[in-house]
Amino acid sequence: MIRPLALALQLLTRLPVPALTAPPQPWELGQAVLFFPFVGLLIGALLIGLHTALWWADPGVLAALMLAVWVLLTGGLHLDGLADTADAWIGGQGDRERTLAIMKDSRSGPMAISAIMLVLLNKFAALQMLLAGDAQNALLLAPVWGRATIVLLLVTTPYVRPDGLGSPYADTLPCASNGLLVSSIAIATLFLLEWSGGLLLVVLGMGVLGLRHAWLTRLGGVTGDTLGATCELMETLTLLTLALLVDDF
Repeated sequence: MIRPLALALQLLTRLPVPALTAPPQPWELGQAVLFFPFVGLLIGALLIGLHTALWWADPGVLAALMLAVWVLLTGGLHLDGLADTADAWIGGQGDRERTLAIMKDSRSGPMAISAIMLVLLNKFAALQMLLAGDAQNALLLAPVWGRATIVLLLVTTPYVRPDGLGSPYADTLPCASNGLLVSSIAIATLFLLEWSGGLLLVVLGMGVLGLRHAWLTRLGGVTGDTLGATCELMETLTLLTLALLVDDF
């Protein structure tokens, strides 16, 4: 399972990973999806380490620094997907083919920049509030659930670009194992946060269902860009929900 883990780290982070000695097999790409939430857990652990090292810092300064490290760890991969999706959603004017064509354009328009700014602003505000107290659970769960929702969508939703970055992962992923993985993360969330965890799961469930409906209605499924957008939006939703419940967990 070392190679699938390495593939997941190479895809989702900019952490140094030894180069693979041979091209990945299709089954290894599918197995790599199982490690997406683990990558989120690793990111969360690194953020907790930063919080522990700088416990004395002002929450606002620490929130800004932590957000910068978070983006650097991922190389802005999911922010890029969010930007492309936002541009395409507005520019596509409800047309599927036009929307998909705009997503392939690497240029960023006003809606892309606005979407990134709004997501980062909301993450910063939530982090600032959470870091004033015990933020460890939030720092762990936000990146884990961001990537767990990618897994959930890959299991339940068609991937519409045969030549897309995520296509070989979607074609060979083990659906039963991934479903069990997401269920285990949900149970762990309830264990960590008790009733607040149940409320968080309800909010995230509604968010995923809403996004899945949007992706299916406009595109007939998901793309790499919409999966990246989903990750960013679910991370933000997790942080905001826990920030609003900060007195209860």
